[in-house]
Amino acid sequence: MFLRQIFDPHLSQYAYLIGCQKTGEAIVIDPERDIDRYRAAAAEEGLRLTAVAETHIHADFVSGARELAADPALHVYVSAEGGSDWQSEWARDLANVTLLHDGDIFKIGNIRFQTLHTPGHTPEHLAYLVTDIGGGADEPVALLTGDFIFVGDVGRPDLLEQAAGLMGTQEAGARQLYASLRRVANLPCHLQVLPAHGAGSACGKALGSVPLSTFGYEVKFNPAFKLAMNGAEAEFVKFILSGQPEPPAYFANMKRVNKVGPAVLGTLPQPHELPLDEVTARLGEKNFVVLDTRERGSFLAGHLHRSLFTPPEKFADFAGSYLSPENEIVLVVNNPAESAEYVRQLVRMGFDNIVGTLSASAVDAAPAGSKTITRSVAFPDVAALLSNGTQYGLLDVRKATEFSAGHLRNAQNIAHTRLRPRFGELPADGPLIVSCQSGLRATGACGFLARQGRDVICVADKFDHAPQELLA
Repeated sequence: MFLRQIFDPHLSQYAYLIGCQKTGEAIVIDPERDIDRYRAAAAEEGLRLTAVAETHIHADFVSGARELAADPALHVYVSAEGGSDWQSEWARDLANVTLLHDGDIFKIGNIRFQTLHTPGHTPEHLAYLVTDIGGGADEPVALLTGDFIFVGDVGRPDLLEQAAGLMGTQEAGARQLYASLRRVANLPCHLQVLPAHGAGSACGKALGSVPLSTFGYEVKFNPAFKLAMNGAEAEFVKFILSGQPEPPAYFANMKRVNKVGPAVLGTLPQPHELPLDEVTARLGEKNFVVLDTRERGSFLAGHLHRSLFTPPEKFADFAGSYLSPENEIVLVVNNPAESAEYVRQLVRMGFDNIVGTLSASAVDAAPAGSKTITRSVAFPDVAALLSNGTQYGLLDVRKATEFSAGHLRNAQNIAHTRLRPRFGELPADGPLIVSCQSGLRATGACGFLARQGRDVICVADKFDHAPQELLA
């Protein structure tokens, strides 16, 4: 048996390529949308991709299962559990699809996969026990856990309510998750736990940076798993629903896209470099968006009107928080070769309409009349601003957990990942002083707010520098 974990560091997502080396067949579990990576990885090992399986309808990336299903020679396995509202509608009438129920078994070459219905994160969620029959095994070697069990954590049951707006689902999901964890308590300790996400994902609150684990280790040391084994249901529900990170705004669209079926791309968009005047002529259009990947200081010093700040190290996080699916996107890049990676990150989140690129040097040299300067200050300057007679609003765009540990007096907290859906909660008028922990998220939030016509001042400083007299 061949197994490779394929990691997307931007969305902290793991897909799995599993192949039978005797027959040459391979399957990919929970692929992202840019499927060329998985075909290439299989070919490198002398394998051919013959199947794809999903653990659930994903909320944090556009699944590649629909893209792969366009090949009639490739078989697709998706969940039939969870009820009629939780089915992959795009797969309903395809001849190359098998709908899976709890306990179902299928094979890829001499490798056996057995499904376990593990609801909680979502109602239809499946996990897969993997047994290497061709290697002589009669017990499973691994459990592909999807968003059910992570290293050091378990899948959050509140995303359907917090991200997709399906009110009243999170407590029911938490109770389902409790039952699912207790159901699998007697699985063998030696089983490898192969999760769909690692540290940095918004699909849990304490995911480990270690890429895989064992079932026995998680039973012993995973706090949520331990509580499910040893605590009461009410105690578990309270624990699992508290302190979850605020999901990026694009999550709200992902469930719908993956349920009804994303557009089949065939090939990835290949945007060409655009002349500056062609871009500046469209800056006022509602759905035309420039994503600026230059460093923070350059963006604050002058960016094309209505641009969004999307730093390379947090590109997916910022783009996913501020873009809408209908946007037409231009990428500002230092080097044209960088655009290919940004394109992959965008299509993984369902932002397909990438109309071109623009060189960073062109933005630097653009006429002043086409650019916006964002005023920036340090934390010690905030006191003087607040005392000058202007009625400023204070906006803290850190996570709620960071805010609760210490914040400016009278500040409003909306995490930058939730600023777009919660924009209506801001004061109706007046300038806003925007801060975070380091200034990076504040810069992104200022770009978004200025695009909405708000007057903003960015605190481009570390929160550690905030004077004591300003703190609540």
